[in-house]
Amino acid sequence: MLRKLTHAAARAVIAGFVIWVLATPLTAQAQNLPVDAFYGHYQGSGIAENEDSLYFGVTVRDLDVRIGPEANGFYVEWTSVIRGGGDPNNPDVRKRSARVAFSPSERPNVFTSKSATDAMKGGLIWARVLDQTLTVNVMRVSDNGSYTVQTYNRTLSGTGMTLNFVNTADGEPLRQVEARLVKVGD
Repeated sequence: MLRKLTHAAARAVIAGFVIWVLATPLTAQAQNLPVDAFYGHYQGSGIAENEDSLYFGVTVRDLDVRIGPEANGFYVEWTSVIRGGGDPNNPDVRKRSARVAFSPSERPNVFTSKSATDAMKGGLIWARVLDQTLTVNVMRVSDNGSYTVQTYNRTLSGTGMTLNFVNTADGEPLRQVEARLVKVGD
């Protein structure tokens, strides 16, 4: 009998807690970090995969990211060293780097690229800060009208950041990279 009362009492407490949580209005919302919270030098690695990864494996990427002030805005500079393909004992190594400067737009927490402002002429690049994530989007339109969008979500966490990169073409995902980077300098 005592055990039944204890279970009944526990269920009543849990039910009361759930009702209280659901009935309580949310008073605190996450705040967008200022862009300078992302400033620093980050290094790490991640895994890239696509729909063929099940059959052909994944590729490893070493990443280096620098974010800092520039004029009235900021810059994001990144380098990816891609290891994959070729002989598994001696994989192909490719290196890709980019640097983009941003300035504030008329919209809060949205930034425009100083150099790539037209998707038809080389690319359209913009950034935004939402909560703890700095997102950089790169959109390009090909000569035949198809488009690609690369989205880099860099989320601050602990001693560094996580990176979620998605590359899509005409709305279909081509590749995704998940990575963890550690802050190694300012």
